[in-house]
Amino acid sequence: MTRPLFLGHRGTRIYAPENTFDAFNLCLEHGCDGFEFDVRRTKDGVAVVNHDAHFYKLKVDECTFAQLKVAHEIPTLEETVREYGARCYINIELKETGLEQETLRVVRAAPPQHGVMVSSFLPEVIEELAKLRGETDVPLGYICRNLKLLNTWKELPISHAIVNHAIYSKQLQGELKQAGVKLFVWTVNDPAEIRRFVELGVDGLVSDDSKLSVLVKTT
Repeated sequence: MTRPLFLGHRGTRIYAPENTFDAFNLCLEHGCDGFEFDVRRTKDGVAVVNHDAHFYKLKVDECTFAQLKVAHEIPTLEETVREYGARCYINIELKETGLEQETLRVVRAAPPQHGVMVSSFLPEVIEELAKLRGETDVPLGYICRNLKLLNTWKELPISHAIVNHAIYSKQLQGELKQAGVKLFVWTVNDPAEIRRFVELGVDGLVSDDSKLSVLVKTT
């Protein structure tokens, strides 16, 4: 049985500040195959790595990149892909619309060597990425935590579904497999759950606790 990929959620949310190079480096030291990180756009159009709409009490889309950097160091999408694309699998989550073209530009300029996926909760982001990518086969993923929205995956041009562990079902896994769509499960922080999903044969796991990667490699 092929083991699933094990990705650190925002690098690691437990052992270092999330969505930072420190978190990314640490999750790789702990044995993760790669990591997921979040991207937003500043007022002046820079794609930066940050989960929330605010960064150190500053609203990301109302501040320039320079203004955010005065508050605290913040990595850009381009810096992150160039630094880690040759080292590990990267899952780029787009938190808003308008980042699609820049994301594809960055991925094309420095193609990741160990796998990449661009994902979003927003169907319109996935659809726009699909229109823009042309002949470049950048894998796209739909993220879902709401059962009422789950069937949206069937309408999207995706290769991956990233499903919250609370709404996983064997029926869903079977439907995704039949459609040729890979199943990643997030955010899985319980050792027993990790072992269960490994046995179920999911394609990827995303966890806040990067040290739990050892369970995937020994199960």
